[in-house]
Amino acid sequence: MLDLRPVGYVIGLMVAALGVTMLAPLVADLTTGNGHWPVFVEAAFITVLTGALMALACANGVGSGLTIRQTFLLTTLVWLALPVFGAIPFMLGATNLGFTDAFFEAMSGLTTTGATVLGGLEALPEGLKLWRGILQWLGGIGIIVVAMVFLPELKVGGMQIFRSEGFDTMGKILPRATEIASRISVIYVALTLACALAYAATGMDSFDALTHAMTTVATGGMANYDASFAALPPGSHYVAVIFMILAALPFVRYVQLLAGSAKPLWRDSQVRGFFLVLFALVLLMTLWTWRSVHGPGETGFREALFNVTSILTGTGYANANYMLWGPFAVTMFFFIGLIGGCAGSTACSIKIFRYQLLFASIKVQIRRLHSPSGVFTPRYEGRSVSEDVLNSVMAFFVAFIVSIGVTSVALGLTGLDFTTSLSGAAAALGNIGPGLGQEIGPAGNYQGLNDTAKWILAMAMLVGRLEIMAVLTIITWQFWRA
Repeated sequence: MLDLRPVGYVIGLMVAALGVTMLAPLVADLTTGNGHWPVFVEAAFITVLTGALMALACANGVGSGLTIRQTFLLTTLVWLALPVFGAIPFMLGATNLGFTDAFFEAMSGLTTTGATVLGGLEALPEGLKLWRGILQWLGGIGIIVVAMVFLPELKVGGMQIFRSEGFDTMGKILPRATEIASRISVIYVALTLACALAYAATGMDSFDALTHAMTTVATGGMANYDASFAALPPGSHYVAVIFMILAALPFVRYVQLLAGSAKPLWRDSQVRGFFLVLFALVLLMTLWTWRSVHGPGETGFREALFNVTSILTGTGYANANYMLWGPFAVTMFFFIGLIGGCAGSTACSIKIFRYQLLFASIKVQIRRLHSPSGVFTPRYEGRSVSEDVLNSVMAFFVAFIVSIGVTSVALGLTGLDFTTSLSGAAAALGNIGPGLGQEIGPAGNYQGLNDTAKWILAMAMLVGRLEIMAVLTIITWQFWRA
């Protein structure tokens, strides 16, 4: 019988902690005197009380650690529970959203997807704007810990190849999670503050600088304006590019960098691969904008650099409506979103290292066909890659593609057109944010979709954020029968 008490205890503590963070937007509303602060008093009281009662009720079941089955459940259920409570301010506040829209917004925030159902963002109370930023900021650091501690332990999508990357987590999931989180938190906060200061230096006011810094470092993409970065100074676009890139690199390398070792960062093959892909895509899209959109100049370069970086890292900001750049650009942005950043970062989607392992496997298969008697082994960063890792990566690719197909069909059954269904499925599973088309593209939002489609997309965000396999595992009969 699976003991759910340790899972409930941890979830209860995290829900209570989420409630405590609601005090920040409460203070923001009090400071600006907009009268919206009682919403966060109510929301914080409900959230803290519920989380505390859950933790107390499950405290007698806490042991020395979590089993693999309990870890699978915790990894998934916590990302279901937190959006439920994160949705409360949206339901009680000025947005007055129904539960479906509020849950969608909170899930999008915590999974750092950045898709929104809200319009008229400029008129929102400061507390709600800050709350959106906090949700994304918390989701960003949360997924780093999940990617560095839980997913390698659970052998999800080839992540086990990173078990030796600075931390040994086997059999010590929660204690090691605490240690890793403490080191990462310092780096994460420092990057956020540096980003806020850099934004302020470009002319953004302090509130916009802080909230956009939160969603930039989280590669979340929720902005305070309907026009996203098109409403902000051009200098802030370059700042965003720098910090989106920094957030898409493996945070374990920053830990090693602080320890005095810079070589692992420069020698990391996925870091080199990420910069190579980014450079090639920016060059290609810049030439396209110069030829077909703006003509040669800084504007075309800035828009190409910004939007390619934003979609590649899964941030989802936009400083131009690239739907107007022609079919080639639209097609390119669809596939750019399926690449992603580095493992162990706040970036999303498939991730660079999986493509590198896929190509290494294909290369070996070609050599085996050419020389049947030869012995060839896929290698990654000079090390042989086990069949276990390769099988996990291949399973992830298949699951990702099938999930896009299934989600697209499900969205189509709700009445959405082909472009909206396919791009929406990819944007949700890849945690990218904007899809394609006039409705959910860079100049639109998800507000006009029907409720069924929003629930499908919200679940797709969860599945994509947890690398698909972790969620699929707990819905199998074998998992519960074990």
